[in-house]
Amino acid sequence: MTLTDPTSPSAPGALPDDPARTYALDRRHVFHSWSAQAALDPMVITRAEGSYVWDGEGNRLLDFSSQLVNTNVGHQHPDVVEAIAAQARRLATVAPQHANDQRSEAARLIAEHAPGDLDRTFFTNGGADANEHAVRMARLVTGRPKVLSRYRSYHGGTQTAVNLTGDPRRWPNDEGTAGVVHFFGPYLYRSHFGAADEAEECGRALAHLEQVIELEGPGTIAAILLESIPGTAGVMLPPPGYLAGVRELCDRYGILLVLDEVMTGFGRTGAWFVSDEEGVVPDLLTFAKGVNSGYVPLGGVVMGERVAGHFADRPYPGGLTYSGHPLACAAAVAAMTVMERDGVVEHARRVGAEVIGPELDRLARRHPSVGEVRGRGVFWAVELVTDRASRTPVAPTGGSSPGMAEAVATAKSLGLLPFTNSNRIHVVPPCTVSDDEAREGLGILDRVLSRVDALVAAES
Repeated sequence: MTLTDPTSPSAPGALPDDPARTYALDRRHVFHSWSAQAALDPMVITRAEGSYVWDGEGNRLLDFSSQLVNTNVGHQHPDVVEAIAAQARRLATVAPQHANDQRSEAARLIAEHAPGDLDRTFFTNGGADANEHAVRMARLVTGRPKVLSRYRSYHGGTQTAVNLTGDPRRWPNDEGTAGVVHFFGPYLYRSHFGAADEAEECGRALAHLEQVIELEGPGTIAAILLESIPGTAGVMLPPPGYLAGVRELCDRYGILLVLDEVMTGFGRTGAWFVSDEEGVVPDLLTFAKGVNSGYVPLGGVVMGERVAGHFADRPYPGGLTYSGHPLACAAAVAAMTVMERDGVVEHARRVGAEVIGPELDRLARRHPSVGEVRGRGVFWAVELVTDRASRTPVAPTGGSSPGMAEAVATAKSLGLLPFTNSNRIHVVPPCTVSDDEAREGLGILDRVLSRVDALVAAES
């Protein structure tokens, strides 16, 4: 059999290089997520490389969003692209009941970097179904129905995952029947507990969580599910001791701890996993995104003997047609190999500590619309306010505002593709971003914030 060059215009599935056609077909036939369809005006992306993407008009934009905070090794990394192509030529797909070398090696590499004794992976298609299966496992292992998760969180768009979510995307999907109870996590800038410092915030947040456990009934709670660092909800770093305190509460009451590292995992914070850096070993750890930079959909649940052993002699009632898909796992093996070989995790830590963090601190002092900056590695949020004293956000939680819309439009016009949510601009470039690229993006952000300052001043 002769294989056709996929880049040839005559190759099956080859499409004309026509951004106008792409846009028209999108608006006619594609149904987009989280959106009122009639109001959409999607940007056409035609190609990408490293830290940059190109739009349908030929403009190059520095990708400070990593798309959805997942292109950790950057766009079109040649080693990852070639690994996918080579695997496609050899074995493009295989049913999940069979062993295949790429899935086995991906699982080995994940176990090598996961905290503690977590050494077995159940592969999923993404982060939402990883959280779905982690919760299912916790309920089966404990025989308990409830799961606690925090407000200001995001765990996915599938039914259980969206009920576990603690932001407004849950509201239209929440029928109050999923056995989910929400609690307040630590967030000193907008403290629910009236805390004066991180230590007080940590202590009061843990006391609140224990009270929720006691009032809900410890014997009814299967798991506590937390993002190690809430991502889309605002990059709120847990105060020292918080994750360890939650671990202790789980141990005291026989509850499983599930840590969602879908966004934080695989180098995003300058560590392979936040939980490992914090010295906390969860019972279940969920991942996706950075494991292969999103080149092919892949997620999973990592577990140790406590959970895996429960299913040694009884079937686990769950599975997916594409669990451990060879193309996705080949991309994961290549991405993790690149990260190890090139010191990508260490680079993300350094560029955050030496470039992004100091520059964001400077911008915070310079711009009155900046209420707070927080983060680590290449995982930061800039919280925008109309008044620093009142800390009034420039946009409501889960919504937008003319000021935020203007910020996004200004950034794009200046060559920056931002990630925004509510009243925040997130600084989340690839883990491979160079110092010069980081400074370029932050220089554009400086100009964007000047525009926000002017808009806020005009409205006050």
